Amino acid sequence: MNDETIFERIERLSNEEQQLEESHHGQPLAPTQLARLKDVEIELDQCYDLLRQRRARRTAGLNPNEATVRPSDVVENYLQ
Repeated sequence: MNDETIFERIERLSNEEQQLEESHHGQPLAPTQLARLKDVEIELDQCYDLLRQRRARRTAGLNPNEATVRPSDVVENYLQ
């Protein structure tokens, strides 16, 4: 997956996240919507992490295509 593909995925996921957040008009999200929102948030974190890995590899003179998507339990537990 190249950077442009990752950016396109981020854009689609961001749009979906915004749509989910705006769709409930003051009402709580349905359980399926909440689950999907959580999945979207995790996928976004994974995409951003993958971009950071690719950039770091490129900076270090390594092949950015060898960066891999890290599991959700890894990207969700980074210290901020």
